[in-house]
Amino acid sequence: MTAVDAKAGNGSKKEVVGEIVQDQNVPLFSGAVKHGNTLYIAGKGAHFEGDIKSHTDHVLKELEKELVKNGSSMEKVLKVNVYLHDLEDYKGMNEVYRGRFGKNPPVRTTVAVYGGVPGNSLVEIDCIAALD
Repeated sequence: MTAVDAKAGNGSKKEVVGEIVQDQNVPLFSGAVKHGNTLYIAGKGAHFEGDIKSHTDHVLKELEKELVKNGSSMEKVLKVNVYLHDLEDYKGMNEVYRGRFGKNPPVRTTVAVYGGVPGNSLVEIDCIAALD
């Protein structure tokens, strides 16, 4: 874990709480960042052979692990972005996604990305959650 002191206008600090992904030994992005009472989790993908349902299940379980590790939960997620390799997978993704965030699901944006999701995943999901 690495902490980064980057003061925001309100005096709170950004804290990198997830892995920092390197590209040619230069920081590329952080896996998770806390700022105030908010947790931001970078996109998670499924980099193995499988269908949209197995990929979606894997990705949601990885998001949940990161949320719990950092003091949040699926029920505290405020915003989700879903990136699909193929819009034809929308229905199958929804079948697995449905109910995973409790009775009051977060707002969500879902798009199919031109050229596919990096790492040959059929889906990538990121989220923003409360820490209260």
